[in-house]
Amino acid sequence: MSGGAGDFRKRLERAAEVRSYRGAGISAEEEAALDALDAQEREKRRKVSDAARAEYLVRDAMAQGKFDNLKYAGKPIPGLGESYDPDWWVKGLIQRENISGLGPAAILLRTEDAELDAKLDDQYTEQQVRDLLQDFNRRVIDARRQLQGGPPVITKTRDVEEEVESWHRRRAARVAEDPAAAQPEPPRSWWKRLWKGAG
Repeated sequence: MSGGAGDFRKRLERAAEVRSYRGAGISAEEEAALDALDAQEREKRRKVSDAARAEYLVRDAMAQGKFDNLKYAGKPIPGLGESYDPDWWVKGLIQRENISGLGPAAILLRTEDAELDAKLDDQYTEQQVRDLLQDFNRRVIDARRQLQGGPPVITKTRDVEEEVESWHRRRAARVAEDPAAAQPEPPRSWWKRLWKGAG
């Protein structure tokens, strides 16, 4: 096989040499001879098998170092050997690009559930906490009712009264550590924000 690849390389080099003679002020007879040689090279190229051509191109690329420093060189390829997942490319894109807000409701709700306490701690009033919890519970119940496939929704709804109590305890602990945390910065009106940004 390597002999065939070497012959193929020689023919490619000869064809490049023939093409370089064109336009160099040669006579009509020489031009006709070059055309005949070019036709012969095309015919030989046509007869080379796809396997020999592919092997030549791979060996040439290896010789040029195009396969050096590949991302997974010497490491296992992620996901190799797992069962086929028709959405593998979407999941890979979401993971690579760190895209949030996309995906099955079950996974999004699990992620949101894990981050919900921190989001609640950012709220200033009990009503804001209640509104967030009621919205979260509503979306969990809606996701359970939908029969669109995907992973099952295992996220539990939150007890609003219990979560409000926990929020008060965490808030009191933060205020005990830092009294300035009790006084939220009053929201500025839109015209004050605009005026401050212009100045």
